[in-house]
Amino acid sequence: MESFHTDHTPLPRNMIENSMFEEEPDVVDLAKEPPLYPLEPDDAVYEPRSSRLLVRGLGENELDEEEEDCESSARLLGMSFMNRTSSLRNNSSYIRQESNGSCSFPSARTLFVGAFVLLVVATVAMVIYFLPKCNFTKEGCNKTEHSVEPLYPISTNGKIFPWTNIRLPRNVIPVQYDISLHPNLTTMTFNGSVSIKMKILEETRNIILHSSGLSLNVKSSKVEETHRKISEMLEYKPWNQIALVFPEDLQKGQTCIVEIEFSANLSDTYSGFYKSSYKNKNGEIRWLAATQFEPLAARTAFPCFDEPDFKATFLIKIKRDANYISLSNMPKMHFNELHDGIVEDEFENSVKMSTYLVAFIVADFKYVSKELNGTKVSVYAIPDKIDQVEYALKASVKLLEFYNGYFQIKYPLQKLDLVAIPDFQAGAMENWGLITFREAALLYDNTSTVLDKQRVTVVIAHELAHQWFGNLVTMEWWSDLWLNEGFATFMEFMSVQSTFPELEVNDDFLMARFKAMAKDSLNSSHPISSSVSTPEEIEEIFDSVSYEKGASILLMLKSCMSEDDFQNGIIKYLKKYENGNTKNEDLWESMSKVTDKTSSISRMMKTWTVQKGFPLVTVTRNGKNVSFQQEYFQLSVDPKNSTISNSLWQIPLTSINSTCSNYSTCKNVYMLRYKTETVTVPSEVEWVKYNINKDGFYLVDYGNSGWSELINLLNKNHSLLSYQDRACLISDIFALSRLGRVSIQQALELTNYLTVETNAPPVLEAIFHFNRIYRLVEKRGLWMLAGRMKLKILSLFGNLTDKQTWNNDGSLADHRLRSSLLKIACTYQHQTCLEKARHLFSTWKTSRNNMSLPADVKSTVFFVGAMSEEGWDILLQEYSESMSDAEKHKILEALASTPNTTKLVWMMQDTLNGGIFRPLDLPTILSAASKTLSGYLYAWDFVKENWDLIIEKFHLGSFTVQDIVTQTTCEFSTKAHLLEVETFFASQKDKGSQLRSVQEAIETIKLNIQWMDTNLKALSGWL
Repeated sequence: MESFHTDHTPLPRNMIENSMFEEEPDVVDLAKEPPLYPLEPDDAVYEPRSSRLLVRGLGENELDEEEEDCESSARLLGMSFMNRTSSLRNNSSYIRQESNGSCSFPSARTLFVGAFVLLVVATVAMVIYFLPKCNFTKEGCNKTEHSVEPLYPISTNGKIFPWTNIRLPRNVIPVQYDISLHPNLTTMTFNGSVSIKMKILEETRNIILHSSGLSLNVKSSKVEETHRKISEMLEYKPWNQIALVFPEDLQKGQTCIVEIEFSANLSDTYSGFYKSSYKNKNGEIRWLAATQFEPLAARTAFPCFDEPDFKATFLIKIKRDANYISLSNMPKMHFNELHDGIVEDEFENSVKMSTYLVAFIVADFKYVSKELNGTKVSVYAIPDKIDQVEYALKASVKLLEFYNGYFQIKYPLQKLDLVAIPDFQAGAMENWGLITFREAALLYDNTSTVLDKQRVTVVIAHELAHQWFGNLVTMEWWSDLWLNEGFATFMEFMSVQSTFPELEVNDDFLMARFKAMAKDSLNSSHPISSSVSTPEEIEEIFDSVSYEKGASILLMLKSCMSEDDFQNGIIKYLKKYENGNTKNEDLWESMSKVTDKTSSISRMMKTWTVQKGFPLVTVTRNGKNVSFQQEYFQLSVDPKNSTISNSLWQIPLTSINSTCSNYSTCKNVYMLRYKTETVTVPSEVEWVKYNINKDGFYLVDYGNSGWSELINLLNKNHSLLSYQDRACLISDIFALSRLGRVSIQQALELTNYLTVETNAPPVLEAIFHFNRIYRLVEKRGLWMLAGRMKLKILSLFGNLTDKQTWNNDGSLADHRLRSSLLKIACTYQHQTCLEKARHLFSTWKTSRNNMSLPADVKSTVFFVGAMSEEGWDILLQEYSESMSDAEKHKILEALASTPNTTKLVWMMQDTLNGGIFRPLDLPTILSAASKTLSGYLYAWDFVKENWDLIIEKFHLGSFTVQDIVTQTTCEFSTKAHLLEVETFFASQKDKGSQLRSVQEAIETIKLNIQWMDTNLKALSGWL
């Protein structure tokens, strides 16, 4: 897919005394009746997401809700008051002792009463001690919000649910699904049935599978072709699990077939089987139904084993109105006319695949197609946009041909459909044989820029790579999502650079590595291979660490191997695990076997996947001796937490130096394995540049003298370093200044050479850092300092900006540079830029039906035009009428950048009301507004006031929610804002406080406060 976590501490043996600890329940198969015996304190286990204590052995016994906690807990301790006191009365005997002195002893009555009182006091004390979370009232023990939790979950009907883990058991596996569906686009509902053929791997009485939000009816069940009635079906909603309970054990090796009927509403969100709509050129609303199952939503469309390693084959039938078409993963096999204008399409049985890759669509789309080596490639869109699909078809065929050759495994299906969906949350989704896209990620027309063309090509390349990495070979569990997404991201850049070199995607890959390092430098980051279990954890792992960092470490590995060895390692991996599932170590094993470094690759790459973050390598040169020291790079407001001494990586340290700076012949590679190491270099070396072109995922600190040497080099002859390395130096030194290792003065001093820089990556990286600093200063209300900074930025890039033309000429790098420089110049009120943009906008608005603006400058012209009320209204009308998604996106950003906060608030509200703007426009609006002084507080307030609606529409933990959280808070830099953000999300509890993106937002604000407190004086001095 183009662009989730509760840690449980092991329960101590004295669990009752330590009831604040929680633990995932033991996995127990209740295939047979649970034993009826009293539970000892040491046997108790907690189960998350529930609130009642259940004693093993209670079975069918029901307790009143008010009494259950206390009564069950009393049984736990073996001290029910009535039983304990009656036992004492019945079993106690007292022997009168003879007096052997003058002292008298208490009577038996006194002893009895005293002992009884002591026992009662001790019993009450024990109950209060062991049950601290009960409130004792006249009515008994009332549950509190933090009551202890049961061993076995409780089904919706109050019975014990026979499974205690959020992951499904492995005693039953699916083999074949026969699915029949009928979506009704009038009532917005669907119904159907699924027949699941299963193999029994271990003796069990229960079949546990997933279902969420479905009304279910078990129609029939067979075991070895013999009808076997299911005694009951139980449901545990918090884990989306159902249990089919048989009266007798199913035996190992048997085959079982269960048919279940189901129905539900088409989803209002963007996951599961959901409804979508669009307006055609006549203003008519047209409806369609589409799917998005990754990661956990197949269970909302049909009951299934909804985990990646439960692969099976699927035979799908879809009933539809005759005016629509239906699509699924496989080619259509049969077409049957039923009744009342309803027809049924039957598709071929699928290849073996995971449930999250199943897909189906019912819509009125049109398509174009082309044949490639026995595979029919088709691109679908709504009828009014079918003229925008030709480029996607051309790119898809060319990229499919590349992958067939590179992987040496032919794409296994007879058809490949690419479909543009009007409402689609992700950039795209790799469903096998039926790839779905946002319209902006697939459609391309004459209003699009060359950068839009690049994005379309890259997204197609990403999803086609998934047909091998993800579909053919699938990660075993979401913990290793990067095996899917990291590989697809790496291959998208590699394949497009090979097939469409004019799109210059290597520069984008470089910027992607900068992005990944910024996220991975925070404590809220996670290892590439990271344990996840809850839906929120799984959703949140779809982030730049899994995607861009995963791709980056593959690039680093590739730089250590020959081209042939790297390719052969990939082929070996794909062929060995074809149609199967893998873990992290399986990849390294395959890559190791193609070289003579059988174990070194595996050892090296594990250091990059099982620990979070990345290393900082400090270089110290003393004559011929160069010493290296590696440490964990982590941005932190507490300097003590900036490094973790026990983190070590095996680092391929590449370098060039002043004695030999030819990149193709002078590259040196040294493997840094230990915390400190020393090497020797020629004494005449004036400068050394490490980590060539950022092929390695690490930072380098050259020390004060080393940085001075490199700054002098840039000022004297910056062309001795590649433009990629110049961009890397800018990225590294600003990161180090945030860490406090390099002064901000030295970082800013390095950028002085930019007056002669003409390449896009260094300029864009510098603009990124300058923009971040400027907006922090502006939003602190430091107007004079902000004004001086604008002038400084304009002076650095003034000559280059003045050379930009307002047309579409040049290479992709020229287009990128032109678009960025003109936008920054007009944003910073550069008078010449403003006048030109206003003139173009004025000309366009009077003849927009007959005039097209140069695509590269549209974003800038629309931005300036939206500053006036009249221009804003014209752009709003153009947005509502345009059929170009690329153009609509540029207009949307301009509208959301308005200084008119009334219009901005209306825009945000309109996205949730289903007006001119779609809900999927909200993240773009919030991001654009958050960058402006007039809008950033309104954007944050909107998020707070509409949080429940946002997480209902986009799902907690989704990348959309991640972006909304981080984008609306990333430029806060005051303690008041920090407290506000912390307080708001703390109040949300399980509706947001646990999210990694929330922790990232809080960290970022703290770091912003620290940066402002530390560097404002130095910044003012530089300006």
